[in-house]
Amino acid sequence: MRTLIFYLAVLPLTLLMSLLVIPISWIGADAVHNWARLWGRIGLALTGIPLELEALELIPRDRPVVFMANHQSNADILALLAGIPVQFRWLAKAELFRIPAFGGAMRRAGYIPVERGDRRKALEGMKTAAARIAAGSSVAIFPEGTRTEDGRLREFKKGGFMVALQSGVPIVPVAIRGSYQIMPKYGRAVHGGRIRVTFFPPIETGGLSVRQLNELIATVRAPIAAHLGESA
Repeated sequence: MRTLIFYLAVLPLTLLMSLLVIPISWIGADAVHNWARLWGRIGLALTGIPLELEALELIPRDRPVVFMANHQSNADILALLAGIPVQFRWLAKAELFRIPAFGGAMRRAGYIPVERGDRRKALEGMKTAAARIAAGSSVAIFPEGTRTEDGRLREFKKGGFMVALQSGVPIVPVAIRGSYQIMPKYGRAVHGGRIRVTFFPPIETGGLSVRQLNELIATVRAPIAAHLGESA
């Protein structure tokens, strides 16, 4: 039944709300995010997936941050939208911004394009992202780059950490549990279960240099891995 509801209700809802976001984007970036939060909450509710949030009080409310979460499932996007109580933007693949009408809406929403495969454009994108974050926009990143295939934590890529270093804002590690069992990467069925999202104390990046990049990655990865019962 849960799988049937997902394909007959959640997917059409996603398409409808994606189309409606185009005119909403002219209202403003915050309006788009509020619309996306509504989509996340409805999506979880329709599929009967409870969301538990832990340590919300650790999220700074007076400055931008970079949220870095492990990536177990497509349901992670719903969970972060529904669960993070502050405005934030996504770093998204640059190809999405080239979709007619929808790409323009993403730009107006404040989403930040990231080029892949072109090192020069990727570096320019990182500088743009860092400037946007430093100016006051929190962002969410999946540092693994893609969803896990076996439920285990993947290696963290350096790109998002470079952005955090350049912007000088704190990183908030986020552990997501339960979503892999609900909707694994190559599965077509939606299973029962609950998603737990846990936030950890912000990790400062101000004053750190590129030479400390690997140390920063290890520091961010450690609480997430420990919470998932894995070695860092």
